[in-house]
Amino acid sequence: QVQLVESGGGLVQAGGSLRLSCAASERTFSSYAMAWFRQAPGKAREFVIGINWLGGSTYYADSVKGRFTISRDNAKNTLYLQMNSLKPEDTAVYYCAATALSSSIYPERYNYWGQGTQVTVSS
Repeated sequence: QVQLVESGGGLVQAGGSLRLSCAASERTFSSYAMAWFRQAPGKAREFVIGINWLGGSTYYADSVKGRFTISRDNAKNTLYLQMNSLKPEDTAVYYCAATALSSSIYPERYNYWGQGTQVTVSS
């Protein structure tokens, strides 16, 4: 059982930056592909960005390309999401997720989820 705990959310003005972290309990963290999803009120959970086991391949939703960066530190069992040039439409609860399968944009392929952290971008 992998436990994931997100942190780093908060309120930021449009154009600002935030860095989210996701700490994993599992020593085999490096064997999981990871991703960030987000869910805004009244909307379905959507894929934001993903990274493979070793961090060599990353995948982006078009809406965040060029603004968001995902990285992982397998020695620290931690996943990061650097968000720059934030927009009000980025406002959502952000979740990290882990899968023993290959990276995917589909939430049903992820076995483990964090509790989420709120990101609010004011205009």
